Amino acid sequence: MRGRRSQRAVARRLGYRANPITDWEHGRRQPTAAEALRAAGKLGKDVSAAFARFTPRVPLEPLPGRAPGFALGPWLRQLAGTASIAALARRTGHSRAALARWFSGESEPRLPDFLRVIDALTGRVPELIAELVPIAQVPAMEARYQASAAAKRLAFDEPWTEAILRLIETEDAHPVGVSRAGRFAERLGISREDEARCLAALTHAGIVTWEGQRYRARPLTVDTGTDPLAMRRLRHHWARVASARALEPKANDWLAYNLISCNESDLARIRELLTHTFREVRAIVAASEPPQAAALINMHLVYF
Repeated sequence: MRGRRSQRAVARRLGYRANPITDWEHGRRQPTAAEALRAAGKLGKDVSAAFARFTPRVPLEPLPGRAPGFALGPWLRQLAGTASIAALARRTGHSRAALARWFSGESEPRLPDFLRVIDALTGRVPELIAELVPIAQVPAMEARYQASAAAKRLAFDEPWTEAILRLIETEDAHPVGVSRAGRFAERLGISREDEARCLAALTHAGIVTWEGQRYRARPLTVDTGTDPLAMRRLRHHWARVASARALEPKANDWLAYNLISCNESDLARIRELLTHTFREVRAIVAASEPPQAAALINMHLVYF
């Protein structure tokens, strides 16, 4: 973010008499997340817009009636939904007490801790970093970012790649020995030609690798909500998959519908409940280890 500005110039711009930038950049000390985002704003980054693109359904609100800044604690708490503090503590290595203080706003997490919690909740922290700085300048995150971007492109071009990727992730929990051609096709109800084409695309993109006996997948969270037109096609694809299963459901499928009439304010409440449930599901999945099962969840609210 500093670009060609000198460290001293940035320190003065942030209101420091001394120069903490040197220690920050060399990793001897870390700024709080709030201070890092304040610096981003001072150096020309639109922080609110960056977070709006990262989590459109969970906006980052400014601090009310105080000096410029953001309400990071409430944002983290909303992002976490009902994910348990205990599960997050296990995933991040932080104590439950520290997480509770950060979520309440009682104390401020350091930037690395803040990013670690976001990654535990979303699996997408490279995308947030890329909203603030060129990802190529953050080598530790670039490979993950590029793999996620490739998986996202494939999800639009070949929707079944995303389902195959989820199945590959579960194979550590259910070893299958030597991989057998056609096993993904059988589980998903697609042709072997579709399976082979999707595996070739995933391998070519570096998202999965062949290890002699089985495929191995990079741990990725793929967010496809950035292209509205492509998202419509994806929703249509997965709605058709669910529609086919409605005619021939399997043992563990849960399929339901409800045609209703109610007042407009209650329908708005129902919509908000479904939106909240969608966020809850994503938070649960992000914190769930190890991956043992793959499933499709469709949520529809259709106005007549």
